[in-house]
Parts: sequence; structure tokens; C-alpha cells
Amino acid sequence: MAATMATTHVAGLGTSTLSSPNKRLNLSSGFLKSPVIARNPLRVAQASEENSHGFGLIGWLAPSSIPAINGNSLTGLFFSSIGTELAHFPTGPALTSPFWLWLVCWHLGLFLTLTFGQIGFKGRTEDYF
Repeated sequence: MAATMATTHVAGLGTSTLSSPNKRLNLSSGFLKSPVIARNPLRVAQASEENSHGFGLIGWLAPSSIPAINGNSLTGLFFSSIGTELAHFPTGPALTSPFWLWLVCWHLGLFLTLTFGQIGFKGRTEDYF
């Protein structure tokens, strides 16, 4: 009886067998993929975020610095409006100040570029496209 319990065929796992407890089990199946090397997911996420955010910032600064608005760039208008508002520092900008328009437009473009950059970078590293 000990000889018959030493090796037992497992249905559904192809040619794999279960052997006695003191031997190493080697189970294989057509349903299982090949072994994958374990990676630290925090390290991978951190590296991809650093790369995509840096490229996203550069990707937004370049087009927003093109002088397309009456000979001025969006970045230039936004930064000059910051300087204008800092000239009367304790008082905040008025609601009719062009600072708010440049602030919203510049940051909206930045966040869209960062979002699409993150989607593209993650999609590329995870082979979506």
C-alpha cells in the first residue's frame, strides 16, 4: 500500500504526479504561465511616474512657450501676470485680473499633458500599444 501512495496521478494536470511528502512537488499545467520574476511594484511605479512627469512637464513647457497670443507665449503671459500681481503683494489679484485666465489655461494644459503622458508611458511599458 505504501508503494501505491508514493505516486498518485492528478487528473487535469497533464502528466504531473504527487509524490511522497519528503520529495519536492513538480506540478505543471497548460493553464499556468511560465514563472515570472517577482518585482517590487513600488519601485516600478515610482520610476515610471518620475519619467512620465518629467517628460510631461517638458512636453507642456515647449508648446506653451511658443509666442502665439499676440506675439506672447502662454507661459510668458502667465509668469508676467504673476510678477504684476506680486507687485502689490499683500493684496490678492482682483477677479477681473488676467492672471486668473492665464493661471487656469496654463494649468489645464499642464494637467492634460501630464495625464496623457502618464497614459502613454504606462500603456507603452505594459504593452497596451
